[in-house]
Amino acid sequence: MANNSISLRLLLKKEKLNGINFLDWFRNLRIVLKQERKEYVIEEPVPDEPAANAPRADKDKFKKHMDDMVDVGCLMLAKMNSELQKQHENMVAYEMIQNLKEIYEGQARQERYETFKALFQCKMTEGTLVGAHVIKMMGYIKTLEKLGFSLKDELATDLILQSLPDSFKPFVLNFNMNEINKTLPQLLGMLRTAEGDMKKGGSKSILVVREAKRKEKKSGKVKGQW
Repeated sequence: MANNSISLRLLLKKEKLNGINFLDWFRNLRIVLKQERKEYVIEEPVPDEPAANAPRADKDKFKKHMDDMVDVGCLMLAKMNSELQKQHENMVAYEMIQNLKEIYEGQARQERYETFKALFQCKMTEGTLVGAHVIKMMGYIKTLEKLGFSLKDELATDLILQSLPDSFKPFVLNFNMNEINKTLPQLLGMLRTAEGDMKKGGSKSILVVREAKRKEKKSGKVKGQW
């Protein structure tokens, strides 16, 4: 158990809480505390101390909570940058988490909103390289994932296809008609190929899509994660 605890605590050693990574830091903290059976410390307020004549079991439970609270609180402080340590050094673990949530979950919601807005408004203009455009959209999608909201591949693909200019309409039409299942990097490759063919003076997007569909049927693969 001790070795497992040490191993899992390495999750928190990767990067200290610095004000912009709260969601990842909090997720790793919960994983560690769940394994150590101490997650309750950040979920429950500090209990009242039992009366002098309280049952032994109640006193033992209170003592365990206090001991775990100190252990978790020190762990959390050790995994914060110096500025956040100064702000939270006089708080117990439960109070730290409540304060951090109040500060950073609001920021995360705002960042998710701004990223969603940028993703849905992202449109490729004529003359822009399709690779640069799609990579930009994939960056927004990855950011949303880090902020705790993962888009399904199908929705992500639809958003990318809808963002393309009119010159890609034949490609989009045939892609949708053939119901191709591709990861985002695979879609990016197909779009780059179609773009290259269009620059050569002829549209081969139908052939690109048909070839992708043929390979898909041959391999029997389904849409995966990227």
